[in-house]
Amino acid sequence: MKFEKIFGKQPETEATAPGRVNLLGEHTDYNDGFVLPTAIPQKTTVQIGFSTDRQHHFYSEDLNEQVSILETSHTPSGFASYIFGCIQVLEKEGHTVPSLNLYVKSSVPMGAGLSSSAALEVATLRAVRQLLNLPINDVEIAQLAQQAEIHYAGVQCGIMDQMASSLADTEHMLFLDTRTLERHLISFPPGTEIVVIDSGVPRTLATSGYNQRRAECEQAAHLLGVKALRDITKPEATEDLPEPLRRRARHVITENNRVLEVLPGVSSQRFGELMNASHASLRDDYEVSVPALDMLVEILQKTPGVFGARLTGAGFGGACVALVVKDEERAIATQVLEQYNDTGHKGRVLVPAINT
Repeated sequence: MKFEKIFGKQPETEATAPGRVNLLGEHTDYNDGFVLPTAIPQKTTVQIGFSTDRQHHFYSEDLNEQVSILETSHTPSGFASYIFGCIQVLEKEGHTVPSLNLYVKSSVPMGAGLSSSAALEVATLRAVRQLLNLPINDVEIAQLAQQAEIHYAGVQCGIMDQMASSLADTEHMLFLDTRTLERHLISFPPGTEIVVIDSGVPRTLATSGYNQRRAECEQAAHLLGVKALRDITKPEATEDLPEPLRRRARHVITENNRVLEVLPGVSSQRFGELMNASHASLRDDYEVSVPALDMLVEILQKTPGVFGARLTGAGFGGACVALVVKDEERAIATQVLEQYNDTGHKGRVLVPAINT
């Protein structure tokens, strides 16, 4: 066992958490809005045990990197910042966390917008919960994970990724009201499955663009006299806002409405139309798409057996998600990837997992 090779003894326990893909409700979570993610098959596994030298030792198999820090250290950089943040937020909640050995391995792709960071946080917190028998539930795990990412990794994220990693499964979509945390699992439209393809374009502007969009939404909400854009339900209410605030707010309002429309259940065709409308809104009103994503989405939308497709995640690169006819997902994914890569791109199929 590799844990034993790194740390000289067996782990005490291990825990896993999945990545996620968001089907509808993009850039709505930090506006107190509605989201509709699902878990993906790829997972992060954290093996954990006690350290005997008053230092935390974190090892990432995927990065082949080890970080050792004192319990009272300043926040480290890289993957260790997420783990250290999880330990710190537990301590702030009054839980005593001894020095730990922690081994991470993950099949969740990094940099594709599938929330590898949330999977790492949730898996870490689950492992520590098991190790120390802590009385924290799955919603609290998600909230602690979000705090770790905000305060220790420096990402002003909403709650969607952590809630999806902690509560979602691959068989359902997780409807989540990010203001109230009301949530329930809903079924996919009958006879459908999802395909996720990485565009191969790194999300170079994702952080700066994300922070800018968040600020624009807060400014728009202020001008409209509401706590958050979720409190506006009619797109016409944005007409008097200056640009680009009008378009930013219109995206959030229409995107929330798209999520709410599918809640009682819609046909696969209608769900696909809403995904297509979501991509157009993200491209034109929210301006977080890039040419490669638009090309990949267009190829998906024109492929027989695809009901709808859109970029997923923060944008500026990363992955696209499509709703497709069940049992045709492998053939569709392979065909689309070949057509996309023939244009000179280097995409890859992420869901379904296809051995290449």
